[in-house]
Amino acid sequence: MVDTLSASEPLEADEAHAPLDLAPTPRTGTIDVDWLGRDLLGQWADRRLAARAKAANPDYQRIANLTMEDHRARVLGQMRLLADDGAVLVAFPASIGGEDDHGGNIAGFEELVLADPSLQIKSGVQYGLFGAAVLHLGTTRHHETLLPPIMRFDVPGAFAMTETGHGSDVASIGTTATYDEATEEFVLHTPFRGAWKDYLGNAANDGLAAVVFAKLVTKGVDHGVHAFYVDIRDPETGAFLPGIGGEDDGFKGGLNGIDNGRLHFDAVRVPRLNLLNRYGDVAADGTYSSPIESPGRRFFTMLGTLVQGRVSLDGASVVASKAALAIAIRYGAERRQFTASSDVEEEVLLDYRRHQKRLFTRLAETYAMSYAHDRLLTEFDGVFSGRTDTPEHREDLETLAAGLKAMSTWAALDTLQESREACGGAGFLAENRITSLRQDLDIYATFEGDNTVMLQLVGKRLLGDFAKQFKGASATQLAQFAAKEFAGRAAAQVGLHQVAQDVRDLGKPATASRALRQTAVQRELLTDRVETMVAEIAGRLRHVPRGDQAKSSKAFNNVQNELIEAAQAWTELQQWKALTEAVERMSGETARVMTWVRDLFALTLLERHLAWYLANGRLSGARAKVVRSTIERLLVKIRPHALDLVDAFGLGDEHLRAAIATGAEGDRQAEAQAYYEAQRAAGTLPTPERSPRRR
Repeated sequence: MVDTLSASEPLEADEAHAPLDLAPTPRTGTIDVDWLGRDLLGQWADRRLAARAKAANPDYQRIANLTMEDHRARVLGQMRLLADDGAVLVAFPASIGGEDDHGGNIAGFEELVLADPSLQIKSGVQYGLFGAAVLHLGTTRHHETLLPPIMRFDVPGAFAMTETGHGSDVASIGTTATYDEATEEFVLHTPFRGAWKDYLGNAANDGLAAVVFAKLVTKGVDHGVHAFYVDIRDPETGAFLPGIGGEDDGFKGGLNGIDNGRLHFDAVRVPRLNLLNRYGDVAADGTYSSPIESPGRRFFTMLGTLVQGRVSLDGASVVASKAALAIAIRYGAERRQFTASSDVEEEVLLDYRRHQKRLFTRLAETYAMSYAHDRLLTEFDGVFSGRTDTPEHREDLETLAAGLKAMSTWAALDTLQESREACGGAGFLAENRITSLRQDLDIYATFEGDNTVMLQLVGKRLLGDFAKQFKGASATQLAQFAAKEFAGRAAAQVGLHQVAQDVRDLGKPATASRALRQTAVQRELLTDRVETMVAEIAGRLRHVPRGDQAKSSKAFNNVQNELIEAAQAWTELQQWKALTEAVERMSGETARVMTWVRDLFALTLLERHLAWYLANGRLSGARAKVVRSTIERLLVKIRPHALDLVDAFGLGDEHLRAAIATGAEGDRQAEAQAYYEAQRAAGTLPTPERSPRRR
């Protein structure tokens, strides 16, 4: 195995500020595309490949230009195909026909985005939300009676958590379920318009039942949000049952193969046994009991069991980013524009440095996202299989899922937009799919929790972990920590970090470039940013009086922006770590090229946050300039391997289904070039008019 941790192949002494040209660096070796492709598939390679086979089957694929009604009908039919196939059932218990394979289920599910995101999400509503709520919040009786028809898709269902007036703030929903001891029923009620359940897949047409989240009230006490299994439609007529009403959300900005809608309840009676009572139960006499005494912890435990939605959205966003980059880079390697360096041959788009930067930086980010998702999926499978199911591991899983879901869904939208623009007008054509993927993935940024709220959760966890390190600390230890922090800040304020860097780098930009490409330096810079930001936020909150809700809320609001930035920095660090760990197990030319990819990701992060590193004294001005020039050199080195890097994604024409990614553009360019060459050879090519000043 080669040493990939010491700046891999260093830049030459004169390379850091060498003039740029359009010619790519000659390829000195080839990536082992097959090995890298298998590595990217991760632990559940077979599940992924089986799902990709479905995505390649026209029966599962989206047909462009369908009406909303026809698109919904097609996806409904595809859902029945998925149920008959059985792969969507693998996460359910083996005792009722599943395979208890939680990680494999998500790995296969997220690949369905290649077929049609509407199919992927409708499947997720049925099995990952509606069915999973019964599985994880219910008990054996619910599993045995309710899950089999859900698994067969005999009972399509909705996941009725979100309300018109409350999305991410689930604890404040308005729907109530009040227990009636006389009839042993809960009375489910929507007290005002803002409490209508909204944006629910399967609610407008197909759903026969729903898992409804409501505040459980018994004996005059509100025990917080719990989940109830509720029949909502007559299976014969499709009409709403008495007391239940709803509306169709209508045409949306994307995902129009899903029948999203609204539900409301007017004193609907639900049997006591329909309470999904794993974490909270009500006896016949109305007595409430729970294995979790703390209401707050009980609430977060119940919601934590549904984390798989965030995990799958992270993975699906990675798949969509791979597809967009595969299309754009394949097209960019063939499309020619402008005779920049030749009078007879136009330049390939991918040889322009700006084109490389807009695509290769996102390619590096997508590799980091892919390996980070694989780590997340492993964490998820460990917790949900029971192997690592501890409160600490669940908290770690929820934090990582929240951070990665937020960053990858935003990154996917950015990558899809940049890829669309990089393909020019061709990228805007529906036949090349990028615009439709962009529309469908737009909602991912607020699915399963608004991204900003997700990062706020991550930030709170970082603050909590920061505080834990001082629990039980002695006065001496606290003083030592304060002295260390003061020394670090003082050094930054007087510029000692920059002075030391300037001395080492004096007149030697290649030295600075090599330093920035060292694993230890990247780790230190990325880690230090997180730790410094969290420490500063904690310091600002330290003097807020406990117990004063108004002052505490105001103080927290004042640091909200910084807290979200710290959460983003922490998530970027996790992505960098995952990519670095992956590179460490590589060898040969694959390791060398992938280290350039890792370095490009790291330096792109430094460039993105360069103002912070300069303002906080972590980088000198001279070294900051080298960040950009080193990125330029890395783009040149990666260029000959760009097609191999997207080929490793394993996405064929049948997955991309984009005309511009099939080689058609290369054929057109060859035809045009042959035409002009024939005219030149025959002497029939018209002579261009020349300006008099140039004669």
